[in-house]
Amino acid sequence: MQTSAKLSSAFSSSQLLDRILKRKTQKPEASSLDLEESAASLSCAFSDKAPSFAEHPTYKQFRLMEAAAERFHIGNPFFKVHEGQGGARTVIAGREYCNFSHYNYLGLNGHPAVCAAAREAIDHYGTSAGASRLVAGERPIQRELEQALAQAYGTEDCVVFVSGHATNVSTIATLFGPRDLILHDSQIHNSIVEGCRLSGAARHPFPHNKLDALEEFLASSRRRFEQVLIVVEGHYSMDGDIADLPKLITLKRKYGAFLMVDEAHSLGVLGAHGKGLAEHFGIEGRDVDIWMGTLSKTLATCGGYIAGSRALVDILKFAAPGFVYSVGISPPLAAASLQALHLMLAEPERVQRLRNNTRLFLSLAQAEGLDTGLSAGFAIVPIIAGSSRKAITLSNQLSSYGINVQPIIHPAVEEKSARLRFFCSSEHTEADIRRTVRVLSALIQEKQISDAEKTWGTAGTTASAVSFNRSSIPSDLAVATQMNQTGAAIQVLQTDPSAQGVVCK
Repeated sequence: MQTSAKLSSAFSSSQLLDRILKRKTQKPEASSLDLEESAASLSCAFSDKAPSFAEHPTYKQFRLMEAAAERFHIGNPFFKVHEGQGGARTVIAGREYCNFSHYNYLGLNGHPAVCAAAREAIDHYGTSAGASRLVAGERPIQRELEQALAQAYGTEDCVVFVSGHATNVSTIATLFGPRDLILHDSQIHNSIVEGCRLSGAARHPFPHNKLDALEEFLASSRRRFEQVLIVVEGHYSMDGDIADLPKLITLKRKYGAFLMVDEAHSLGVLGAHGKGLAEHFGIEGRDVDIWMGTLSKTLATCGGYIAGSRALVDILKFAAPGFVYSVGISPPLAAASLQALHLMLAEPERVQRLRNNTRLFLSLAQAEGLDTGLSAGFAIVPIIAGSSRKAITLSNQLSSYGINVQPIIHPAVEEKSARLRFFCSSEHTEADIRRTVRVLSALIQEKQISDAEKTWGTAGTTASAVSFNRSSIPSDLAVATQMNQTGAAIQVLQTDPSAQGVVCK
């Protein structure tokens, strides 16, 4: 199938920019008569009582789940307070933990050079960009970061947003509209799904990494839409596997589609120098239309970016609400991320250490018979627990042994795929990894844990006071039954297959 000029994947068409600036397809505003008729058709309960968020259905559901957890003595593993830098080590409630819950892939959070760059920027620029860059103007350090990222990706330009989540939402909603189609991997991040919804485009998820299914849908439906966008993650945050970039590029060219790759967990992880999926496969960066990434993982601060053609970047700078109507990235954050990027490129041994550590973790876990899902061994290793209850319980048990790892539960993943998600770092030691897998395996397989394994960490509760007694933990059915008996409308075993991967990155 030959791609016509109308279906070109280059962001150079004046038609696209014109449509975006006109806000795509405008829906007629509702008249007062329409609103009256709509109100008359509703039969909502109303009282003189002041509204309260305590009556909100979401809050009620949360409280019921919390009550069920308390009823069965399932501790809450979320929102722990960390008392210092988050890296391969962390301190919670005065106790040191071996930490697998932070994105500090290359150990650059807290690196002396990164901190020094931030302090220097504070001294020079202060702590805020002041306003939107469109009205307040640029700071040199902001453009230096964007140019360095563009160079790393081999693209013409780059634009940085203040939030990774907002980067995806605002970019997709700006570029695509009701006459378009967005095809995304079923395991895509929530920010992509929200951007699709806001855009008004038709949305269709394809099975995870099943590109034959993607092509089948393209072949049958491509001509019904003006523009088509294919969205994948370079390195999937839930499963730790990667996308087949060469085949995706073939498909996007064949069917005249745009290709967007979310590199949130790829930069610093994939490729010999950590440049991401393109370097991993030896592909030119310009072969992908939209590269998205975040500053909060390898680059050790906060924010997101889009790299691509100059036309793409210009559109976003003038039309993306998340850029136009938002304050610019803080200069200290820009300076710190730029320094982290320089260190990543100058010290590829960090990337190799990360890979070695992850592969060691993966091989040891598999040797113990643990279910590691689809992990390819680059930075992320899931341990499939089989239910939300089991994942939460196991996380709490590991915490008692000085190991910090968070559970990923329904609805972020299907109930049967609830898991612990281990983020490895270049700064973990071999001893860290071997001990963690030994304790993890013993807990899952209900083996005796030696006294030597119970002494990790200092201060706080000691692990020796904790035992893993599966018989004392209620079954998944018992938890669900208790929730239903208290009136909770919770579909524990059901999930929307189009909304997987909705947990934060």
